[in-house]
Amino acid sequence: MKASQFFISTLKEAPADAEIVSHKLMMRAGLIKRLGAGIYNYMPMGLRTIRKVEGIIRDEMNRAGAIELLMPVVQPAELWQETGRWDKMGPELLRVKDRHERDFIIQPTSEEVITDIARQELRSYRQLPKNFYHIQTKFRDERRPRFGIMRGREFTMKDAYSFDRDLASARLSYQQMYDAYVRIFERLGLQFRAVAADTGAIGGDASHEFQVIADTGEDAIVYCPQSDYAANIELAEAVALTAERAAPTQALAKTPTPGKSTCPDVAELLGLALSRTVKSLVLATDEKNEAGEVVRSQVWLLLVRGDHDLNEVKASKVEGLKAGFRFATVAEIEAHFGCKPGYLGPIGLKQPVKVVADRTVANMSDFVCGANEADFHYTGVNWGRDLPEPDLVADIRNVVEGDPSPDGKGPLAIQRGIEVGHVFLLGTKYSAAMNATYLDENGKPQLMVMGCYGIGVTRILGAAIEQNHDERGIVWPDAIAPFTVVLCPIGYDRSAEVKAAADRLHDELLALGVDVMLDDRGERPGAMFADWELIGVPHRVVLSDRGLKDGKVEYQGRRDPQATAVAASEALAFLRQRLGA
Repeated sequence: MKASQFFISTLKEAPADAEIVSHKLMMRAGLIKRLGAGIYNYMPMGLRTIRKVEGIIRDEMNRAGAIELLMPVVQPAELWQETGRWDKMGPELLRVKDRHERDFIIQPTSEEVITDIARQELRSYRQLPKNFYHIQTKFRDERRPRFGIMRGREFTMKDAYSFDRDLASARLSYQQMYDAYVRIFERLGLQFRAVAADTGAIGGDASHEFQVIADTGEDAIVYCPQSDYAANIELAEAVALTAERAAPTQALAKTPTPGKSTCPDVAELLGLALSRTVKSLVLATDEKNEAGEVVRSQVWLLLVRGDHDLNEVKASKVEGLKAGFRFATVAEIEAHFGCKPGYLGPIGLKQPVKVVADRTVANMSDFVCGANEADFHYTGVNWGRDLPEPDLVADIRNVVEGDPSPDGKGPLAIQRGIEVGHVFLLGTKYSAAMNATYLDENGKPQLMVMGCYGIGVTRILGAAIEQNHDERGIVWPDAIAPFTVVLCPIGYDRSAEVKAAADRLHDELLALGVDVMLDDRGERPGAMFADWELIGVPHRVVLSDRGLKDGKVEYQGRRDPQATAVAASEALAFLRQRLGA
């Protein structure tokens, strides 16, 4: 490819609304152009990378036995009403009507459509297992689209769906997809971790996120450097930090803490470690009648150590909170605790509440908590002596760096990541809702067991750039760079020797199947180099009159601090060696 035949549109400065590195660099490098809020044109340079990502995904999906099809962007509402997601999805689901006033959605995902296909086409156990996938446009009506393609409204995703006879078979399909994802991200050339994750709103029995490691990532990834343990912070298990509760050594005392309503302030006033304090969080659950009216509410007191934070995902798995909870109102708090928030605790309640203690709190002794009276806290608090044992003990906090790993093999570490892939073992959630059954060996109908597996194709571009960039621009991995090699001839339009050498090397690389770009625009060297460093092409060869007279060209990898002189006659072999490596 020659630059004069392509479309190159770089900018010296990023638009003012570009917030993060990937957004700024994609705009400056001419990979994307904004069309509307969260909606982008993918320009030729960006589309080349997208196609390379898709190619790797297709290779590995096909290798894993998945079968490609294509489902529509516009889907009838009836299917989503069958599963209840028409109402549950909320405003992110873009609903539209056709000219006949029939309801449709612009798909954010395709569980309903693929399940509809399966219930019509997969009738016998002999047809299972099956795994279908497609690469298709998705739309989610984000309230505040931001960060370029990282949090856009329209995007491209690969989603796959497996159908199996039973859970054991479904776990094999899940493992095949997990292994395929590992191969995909290894081939993409990205540093990543596969972490255990919460199944979230999509439901299911098992889940792993594939996170690209990046300091700017939105997600916190918990892992043990001494083992294979890794989990999203929402799911990472927090073990009790003391194995058993120590005997009391202090008397219970109601201690003045004027104006000190937070654990850090109380600890500082009393000269204690923050880890000696206990934080109170008050939730409520509502029981509703058939008309949706609240007929009864239950108040819950959740206790975590003062230096820890509540994990709401874990809290939602506590028995009694699984159906949903909310934070209690001030009126409910005053009715049950006799005090405004800030000095709350489990001693001296006005009305009974359900008390849930984090594992670490349940093993604490001589701790500090609110006294349910403004400007006072209790010190020397001990379970059993000063207050009843908690109603429930559960893991309800976020882990912190240095916590013991649940597998007992060392301390936990935390790093940032960007989710680019997710695999779910769905079970029968959708097949049950849509009556997707097959006939077993005895001719009896059985529900198909499903899995679903997504990769954010366009999101990978942003994640790759967040992980791979420097002050000059993007640093693409070879596998997904828009061009693998760029030839930068100085004086291409003025020197017959330079032109001949550049054309010859270009044609030789093309013949080998190398994705090469020859910059024949006649730009000044500084401007030409700046463009290709910004765009992030991994390998650059500079040809000049002076170098060719000495029988040399200059090679520089995008990460190399300086150029390397290479004999012109050996340039092709040198590049083949570098590309092979």
